[in-house]
Amino acid sequence: MSIHFDVAGIGAGPFNLSVAALLAPHGRIRSAFFDRREQFDWHPGMMVDDAAMQTSFLKDLVLSADPTSAYSFIAYLVAKHRFHRFIHAGFTHVRRYEFADYLQWVAEKLPNLHFKHEVQEIRWSENGFRLQFDGKCEHARHLVVATGLTPNIPDWARRHEHPRCLHSHHYLARVPDATGLRIAVVGGGQSGAEVVLDLMSGRRGRTQSICWLSRRHTLEALDEAPFSNEFFTPSYVNAFHSLPMACKPALIRQQTLTGNGISHETLRQIYQTLYLSSLQEGREQRLRILPHRDVRAMECLPAGGWILAAHNGFDDRIHHVDADVVVLATGYLTRLPACIEPLRGRLNIDQQGHLPLRHDFSVPWDGPADHHIFVQNGGLHSHGIADPQLSLAAWRGAIIANAILGEERYATAAPPFPIEWASEAAPGSWSQRGQDHT
Repeated sequence: MSIHFDVAGIGAGPFNLSVAALLAPHGRIRSAFFDRREQFDWHPGMMVDDAAMQTSFLKDLVLSADPTSAYSFIAYLVAKHRFHRFIHAGFTHVRRYEFADYLQWVAEKLPNLHFKHEVQEIRWSENGFRLQFDGKCEHARHLVVATGLTPNIPDWARRHEHPRCLHSHHYLARVPDATGLRIAVVGGGQSGAEVVLDLMSGRRGRTQSICWLSRRHTLEALDEAPFSNEFFTPSYVNAFHSLPMACKPALIRQQTLTGNGISHETLRQIYQTLYLSSLQEGREQRLRILPHRDVRAMECLPAGGWILAAHNGFDDRIHHVDADVVVLATGYLTRLPACIEPLRGRLNIDQQGHLPLRHDFSVPWDGPADHHIFVQNGGLHSHGIADPQLSLAAWRGAIIANAILGEERYATAAPPFPIEWASEAAPGSWSQRGQDHT
């Protein structure tokens, strides 16, 4: 039996859409991307009206790799007859629901996507990677595996499986009416801010109260200064990848707010809403912002609802919060899909459970060197803070596409820039020149 596909993709989220779109024009490459979902959707539970992208619309699935691509956001605007009015509107960041519609549009145009196709397991065989479906199998030379996102449920909430204790991923579906409810939002990032702003708007009815708890010392803004954005460039990712693994965790922690802060506009809207509310005499302030709060426990009250116990790092005391609904804006975990399990023992996984991905985003494994397993959104610890973000999706997709094509079809080289991340001096040479450098 011959290999049916040159490459098989597991999952059809935005990152794999990028690779699929960049491979689509190359008819000699037989590619197929499989997804168990009925159709494409992207964070439907957080598609609140005012939510805007934190990334420029020019950083779409393909543009930086192929400006002529039929799958760019600009091509989408032209196809939807919105190009001129979009320009006239002067958006610096587009609404999330418009970008989601763009992604849906790309998914519908691509010929190599297959929804309602769940890959049950993948094993290595003499014919390549063997993908087992319900009742049939396919073979592929290479794999492109999307880790996907799983809602991060804190330990203290894990045993409370209840419709009124929910992750923000399910917010719109599970909180259609908030009238008269006491709602606690846990998490001080963008998702938490969007939930709070949406509740304050009254679109889901007037809440009795909103308590917003965050471990951060205040509501911290996204760091999108020009030089901070250099962390989301090919040159920085290349430099970061070449570092010893021991150097990387500290840098990732230092750069948290470049990818996980709250948009300035969102913070401004929340603050302005609070200010305008304070002008109305006799109107009780519904929002309480509780920074420094690390939730340690949660219990169900006999009369219904919840009580949360949070350690206040500001004064070293325990703070209790009562709520009818708890929304966990606690981020996501990345995991390899279950179908990869038969291959897990053959992958090079370090002692921390991380994948030491090569520069081309392939994971070392003990199989044939000419068969690759590329991993999308699995390289935070190898490639840095840009890996989980959309900013470099096209660049990473181009690197993977080039590796599959076996040629440099898409330009991925980092242009020169005055920032020199790595030192040219040999290790230890500073001590030989004296210690007067400051």
